[in-house]
Parts: sequence; C-alpha cells; structure tokens
Amino acid sequence: MNVAIVGAGKLGIKVAEALIDGDYSITIIDKNEAVIEKVSQQLDVMTITDDARKISVLKDAGIGSFDYLLSSTDSDETNIVIAAFAKKLGCSRVIARIRDPEHMNQFEFIKKTMNIDYITNPDMAISVEIYKYLSDKYASDQDFLTTDKIAITEFPAVKMKNLIGMPIPKVRETIPNVLVAALSRNGKVLLPHGSDVIEKDDYVYLIGEKSTIKDIHAKTKNRTRQGSHKKVMIIGGGKTGYYLAQSLEEMGMSVKIVEISIDRCRYLSANLDNVMILHGTGTDIALLEEENIDNMDAFITATGYDEENLLVALTAKNHHVPDVICKVSHENYQDLISQMGLDMVLNPLDISTSSVIRYIQGSTKIVSSVLIQGQAEILEMIAKPGMKMTQLPLSRLDIPDDVLVAAINRHEKLIIPDGNTTIQDGDKVIILSLLTDIGDIEKLMRGAK
Repeated sequence: MNVAIVGAGKLGIKVAEALIDGDYSITIIDKNEAVIEKVSQQLDVMTITDDARKISVLKDAGIGSFDYLLSSTDSDETNIVIAAFAKKLGCSRVIARIRDPEHMNQFEFIKKTMNIDYITNPDMAISVEIYKYLSDKYASDQDFLTTDKIAITEFPAVKMKNLIGMPIPKVRETIPNVLVAALSRNGKVLLPHGSDVIEKDDYVYLIGEKSTIKDIHAKTKNRTRQGSHKKVMIIGGGKTGYYLAQSLEEMGMSVKIVEISIDRCRYLSANLDNVMILHGTGTDIALLEEENIDNMDAFITATGYDEENLLVALTAKNHHVPDVICKVSHENYQDLISQMGLDMVLNPLDISTSSVIRYIQGSTKIVSSVLIQGQAEILEMIAKPGMKMTQLPLSRLDIPDDVLVAAINRHEKLIIPDGNTTIQDGDKVIILSLLTDIGDIEKLMRGAK
C-alpha cells in the first residue's frame, strides 16, 4: 500500500515510523532540504524535496497511484489545498491536519467541498479524551464496552478491595474468564505483567466474558455522580483550552480559563459563553488561590510549554484538587510524570497519530478501537491469513512489553489466551497497546516473509 506524507514534522514522522513496520511503501515530501536529508538518514522511505502545493510535484510523485496522502504541514490552508489537489489527481484517500478553531464547525463542509476524506485535529482530539474522562466521572455512570461475547470495564481498586495487593496472575484464579487488561497508576496507564500487584489507588481495567464483566460493572459503578456545578480550571486558553472549555460548559460545568495573552483573552471572551476568562499565568500562585483553586473539582494544564504544565499541575495536586490533568507533548518526562501522582497525562501527538493510523488501516484490519485515558488503545481486529501473529503460539511471538493480546473470539467462543494459545485465521482478537509505541501493532499484523 502506497502512502504519501506531506510535512516532515512531528506528526508526519511519527505516522511514518508506525507504518514502516507494516506492509506500506512510504513517500515523504517536504520543501526543507535539511529536514528531508535527516529523514533520509533515519527512515527507510522515499523522499522528495519540493513544495507539494505544486501540481507538477504531485504528478511527478505519481500521486494518482497512491492509496493515502496525509498533509500535515504547519498551515491548515496548505493542508487543505494539498489534500484537495491530491484527491483530484487520483489519490484514493486524503487526510488533512486542520487545527484552527475557526474551522471546527466547518469540518463537514470542508470535507464535502474540498473532497477530503478525513480530518485530524490534535487539539480537539486531546480535548475529547479529557471531556470523556470528566464526563464519565461526573456526569454519568461508568459505561462498559462490549463486542460480541467480550466486555471491558474500569473501576477504582477500592471498589473491589479484595483485589488490592493481589498479584496479576492471581486475579484470573479469583475471577475466572477475566484478565487485568490495564492499570492506571499516578496518571500513567500500564499494561501489567506477572510480577505486578494491584495497588490501592489504581484504576483497574478488566476484560472478559460479557456476563461476568456486567456483574462486576454493576457492583463497582458510581451511583452518585452529578454533572452540574462541578468547578474546572483550565490553564492555557489555546486551541486545546478553547475546545475543552466549550465542551465542559455545555455539559453544565463551571469553567475558568487562565490565559497569559490579553489578545487571546479577548478572543476567548468573544467566543465562549458562560466561561470566566482570567488574564494571568498559571504559575501565579496568588491568582490561583484568589480564584479558589482549593475548591476546584478538576484542574487542567494545557499551555504550549510542557515544563509549565507539569509545574502548575503539581501545584494543583499540592492543593488537593481531586482530578489534575496535564497535557505533555514530549516523552522525555515519562519517568518524572510517574512520580508526580497526576490523575491523567495526555500527549496530543500520540492521540492524533493513532487516529491517522487507524483510518489508514481501515476496516480491513481494525474493526474498532477505543482509547484508554488517551494513553493506550483497545483494538478489535480480525486475524488474516499470512499475518505474523497467526504463525506461532503467543509465547514464541516477538510481542513487546507494551502490547497485550487480551482476548480472542473464535466461532462465538471466548478465549482468554495464555502463552500456549495460537491465533487462528478468522479470529477476532482484542489487543491492548500503549500509544507511545503504536508501530508494534503493525509488526504483528504484517505478513510473514
């Protein structure tokens, strides 16, 4: 399958790195010669140094024979134009990254008018994940996901106190036909292994037979949630803060945004109803205390600076805010984050990459996918003849630590696999994977050579 990526920035490169491990031929186009030279040294891809807005460049690249094009330059308008040109020249599917809030309510019109198949918006994607987390917690009972005979639910470990201190393998002995699929600990999602133990403050994700999970869900769901009058403070009134404030206000929450730019404050005031806009910085502790940080139910740091987000999030945690959510764009802080005790940490690049990859894979490989706290992904896929995963027992497959084959649906029979299980052609397989290493799934789905 031929994939063209225009723009060798963070999104373009991460998508390329993920797809390289699958059955894809990738071409990267960027007009910056230094950037293309670096890409050529690091990745096994075709490269073109030129401006993809030129129709001649797209024609010379043979874009009409490509299955997908992703346009991910720094300009929304450039991405729209390139994607539209590529589609007109015969590319089967085109994807554009569009970030400007002014376009938010026009996505369907843009897609229809410019013949663009899919739009990805990192800031909106991360806002959706935060919204889902808070709405699940404050607005409605926990849901549980189902597919055929398999279901998954999540709950705080204190809801099933007998699990606290229990080693992961012991859980399966205690609750038959159930597997601990993931743990959320100190704001970080973990795929557990045999040596791990469930801790008191963990959130536990269980996957297993539908009736068993339904019973567990009924016992652990929160029955006292209320959406109205919950207080949320957002640090940073950029695109993420804007999208999130709009969604939370519509849900009935009381929202405050702290923004350092006076011009941006004016924009937010003009475009957000019933949201308090405060001109200031999240590092101004006096301002936060004056605005009653101690009374907040949730606190979100969403500036463009990871260091500030982490510092201010730690401040909120020290003020005992129940839910502290932090936007972090770089992976270098993972070890630090795990020690801070935050409730949720999100990387917009990982989330956006996942959405693009799943669209490119389409229904031929992935039946459905759901994110866990914006850090991990639950995938349902169909095993096809020739895939590496169907060749050997699971214990003999090269499965990375951050990938878990959680369940198999074979001819309407549920299988919770172990190391001796071999995936068969036609199996519906539930796989969990951390977004940080999204390419690992491609390795398993790749055809054997």
